[in-house]
Amino acid sequence: MDLAVVLTTFVVIFPAELPDKSMFASLVLGTRFRPLPVFVGVAAAFAVHVVIAVSIGSVFSLLPERLVLFVVAALFAGGSALLLLGKDDEEQEEEGTAEASRAGADQRPLRVALASFGVVFLGEWGDITQITTANLAARYRDPVSVGVGAVLALWSVSALALTLGRGLLKRIPTRLVRRLTGTILAVLAVLSLVEAVRA
Repeated sequence: MDLAVVLTTFVVIFPAELPDKSMFASLVLGTRFRPLPVFVGVAAAFAVHVVIAVSIGSVFSLLPERLVLFVVAALFAGGSALLLLGKDDEEQEEEGTAEASRAGADQRPLRVALASFGVVFLGEWGDITQITTANLAARYRDPVSVGVGAVLALWSVSALALTLGRGLLKRIPTRLVRRLTGTILAVLAVLSLVEAVRA
């Protein structure tokens, strides 16, 4: 395992997940149910998504390196544009809140964990963090390190949502987080493009 790749992945994925609907869903679920079963369900959903993303990225990395770097650069650039030019996530926050509210009122830990898993598992398909994780796995050709970094980042955001919750959101504007993440993805796009041209 390459600690530099783990850290790079963590630094990219963590801020990308902060303004995401899954984080808001975790926050809402945590206000309705005990945090531990919510975290278990959310963590399991994120782990499954990371395995899927790094698997796709690993298959993608079997293509010629120059082609992979060009495609990865384009996908990073697209993700950057989406975050820098897209609308704020207020609509996603409302959507995540509605999904979490539909999770049911049953307080049994297994039901809470399953409901939390379902909300996040369905909400994360095609999400920017899933696509970015696949890109990082293809770029670094190290699915284990990328997977560990992504899982740690996603679990950290969920833990923050469940423990610090709304107080954290009041201190860190989601617009700033989106811009920071968009800038990081833009830098990765440029680096990938330069590497592709030199390859």
